[in-house]
Amino acid sequence: LARGIQHTAVRQAHRKYEPNFHDKYGNLVLLGGATAFTAVWAYVFTQAGMEWGLSPVGRITPKEWRE
Repeated sequence: LARGIQHTAVRQAHRKYEPNFHDKYGNLVLLGGATAFTAVWAYVFTQAGMEWGLSPVGRITPKEWRE
């Protein structure tokens, strides 16, 4: 039995390694995602019309209450 297991292990070790999806496209997918993420946030920060300031004092005014 041990000899059979040993023989199978040696045969599998010699088998040619086939790259899977992650080996082939992993970095490409990662770069694509990072690019999309950066583009979306760049758009949000530049086009959303936000005024940048650390203090909200004087900027936030309560709306008139309607009954």
